[in-house]
Amino acid sequence: MTANISLRRVAQIITAAASIAVLLAIVVLVSKTNAQDSYTGQWILETGRTSNQFHATFSYRSGKEGRGNSMSGFMIDPQRLQGLTREQIGSAGSHVVFQLVRDAGTLNCEGWFKDGKGSGHFTFAPNPGFAAELQKRGYESPTEVQQFAMTINDFSLALVDELKAQGYQRSTTDQLARMAEHGVSLDYVREVRALGYTVDQVELITRMVDHGVSLNFIRDMEAAGFKQLPVETLIRTVDHGVNARFINELAEAGFTGLSLEQLTRTVDHGVNVKFIKEVETLGFGHPPLETLIRMVDHGVNGKFISGVRELGFTNLTIEQLVKMQDHGVNPAFIKKMRSRGFTQNSIDELIKLADNGFEK
Repeated sequence: MTANISLRRVAQIITAAASIAVLLAIVVLVSKTNAQDSYTGQWILETGRTSNQFHATFSYRSGKEGRGNSMSGFMIDPQRLQGLTREQIGSAGSHVVFQLVRDAGTLNCEGWFKDGKGSGHFTFAPNPGFAAELQKRGYESPTEVQQFAMTINDFSLALVDELKAQGYQRSTTDQLARMAEHGVSLDYVREVRALGYTVDQVELITRMVDHGVSLNFIRDMEAAGFKQLPVETLIRTVDHGVNARFINELAEAGFTGLSLEQLTRTVDHGVNVKFIKEVETLGFGHPPLETLIRMVDHGVNGKFISGVRELGFTNLTIEQLVKMQDHGVNPAFIKKMRSRGFTQNSIDELIKLADNGFEK
């Protein structure tokens, strides 16, 4: 009896051990699958209308990080899509499997192509060698989130080497990942230096791209006479909406030789070419820029001027119009006063009425 119990117990132990082993194997397999599939999503490729490149869109969701839905779009040469043939691209319908290989990792794509358009699903495979190369250069190994960002945005080791060659201050892996996410490319870094601008901070050149300081913007500003502006000034200029088109429009309207501060002030106060022409059409000639700014600030616009003129005030100066607005004497107020019997009032008398609360 004792021997039978012992044998049964041994069998139970062996069975339990086998179950645990199977369970551990499943856990390991699931963990590996999750690690490989933590970045998956959909891809869409369309042939460009004016070039031989594709417009690519990758939409994805990180289940591991729970960051929600994201999308990345860019132009790409079909030759960079390994395994995708021209015959498949132009086919009447073909199943496709191809890879977009970049320094930081690979996007493994599968789907369908027809008449130059394709769509499907992708999975992300990080490149272990990329992390090793970053470590050789003194950076920490990137997280999966960072490495995916570097892959989807085509961040290259050549860019890291270029930063060092240009004398950029020491940065972190997180800063490099932010560069990738904001679209700082190797070409951009090189062109900024070629245009004569010295930038030595990763955060600063990332801000340039983030705020829209494009290479064309820099060139256009130089063509307009604003050469070698400090980087912070370039960023501020873009933020305020001053660009070559605005500068040229003002010049055509007769405002030339303006400083960057004057241009920024003009934009900030809402003076544009449409308003300038409106003022001229209303018979005020070509007022100084500061007068135009004052008009906008005080609400003296075409609608207001036309409104008071329709009520018989046809020869008012800009200063009188500004004074009227400041005291609340507008077309509605004038009509109300006339309905109460005040029919022959001057501007000064109407202002007195407004100041004394007659609008109530």
